[in-house]
Amino acid sequence: MERRALQLVLLVLSLIPLIGLTIGFGPGVGFFFPDGVTPPVDLDNQFRYLSGVYASVTLGIWYALPRIDERLAPMRIVAAGVMLGAVGRVLSMLAYGLPDDVTMIAGVALEGGVVPLLLMWQSRLHRLRLARLAA
Repeated sequence: MERRALQLVLLVLSLIPLIGLTIGFGPGVGFFFPDGVTPPVDLDNQFRYLSGVYASVTLGIWYALPRIDERLAPMRIVAAGVMLGAVGRVLSMLAYGLPDDVTMIAGVALEGGVVPLLLMWQSRLHRLRLARLAA
């Protein structure tokens, strides 16, 4: 039951990068600019590239999901990237202030706070699995 709960939570959270991919490959960085304002080409190019990289988070989670209590390394690699992203957000906030979009602020809480908790949950399930196998 607990294993299924973690799988469900991770499945739902894994959809977030796909939303980013839809924006990134769709309107691109222009999504964040007022109508009629052309964003810098270099910024749009980098945004679209990073949208694709961000989508790899989904693939990493999906790879780990079926055997979530065994596949710690892929989840830790994905989580490390996500938590580094939170550091980047914090650096941006320190340099330029809080973003207007509240989802960016919520992202820091999710990426820097919830993700480590999910890793601890996964580690707990792994330990329980090992204990069952040893019994």
